Amino acid sequence: MDAVRVALLREVLAGTEWLGATRRFAGVLRGSVVAHGGGLLLVGTPEYEPWHLAAHLVDEAAWSGTPELAPTLVRHDARPSDPAHLAVGPGRLGAARRGETLVVVAPEEPEPLLERVHDARRAGVTVLALGATDGDLGTMAHETLAVPEGAELDLDTVQHLVSAAAGENAVPAPRGRWSFRDRLSRLADQLTSPPPGVW
Repeated sequence: MDAVRVALLREVLAGTEWLGATRRFAGVLRGSVVAHGGGLLLVGTPEYEPWHLAAHLVDEAAWSGTPELAPTLVRHDARPSDPAHLAVGPGRLGAARRGETLVVVAPEEPEPLLERVHDARRAGVTVLALGATDGDLGTMAHETLAVPEGAELDLDTVQHLVSAAAGENAVPAPRGRWSFRDRLSRLADQLTSPPPGVW
């Protein structure tokens, strides 16, 4: 989903809680990886791997000049013969250490992952949960963004909003100029921001 489509989606969602919620979550994500610089791990479930979020975060990392946003995708069925960026298995969670950030994307409570997530948190990893957050995962996470079943948006669409918001620059580009992407994002914000007092 490109910047223009994200801007149109934000326009449709103006006045809902989704814009503020996705920006808040994305702000915590970006702040964690930039402040700690320890790397970003992204994991789903055996049935739901967050391919799109991984790809979009890689793009946002390049566009925003924030390389820390480029995640390591942890896959449940990774094989040594896979390309390097697809060959990272769940054992990587056991090696996670203080300063790293782990985002768990799961449409339902990821039972097989909970122990690994708990161990990562105990090791000092910042844990963020996107999707199912009303169980043990939500309790373990430092920050959550719930996407309950039957919500106005599905989990894939919410991931687009989060990745776009994570890549937004809060400071001017070099030489005091805003990049085209930043100007487009700021214009979308102006067009889609709710009237004062709504939030």
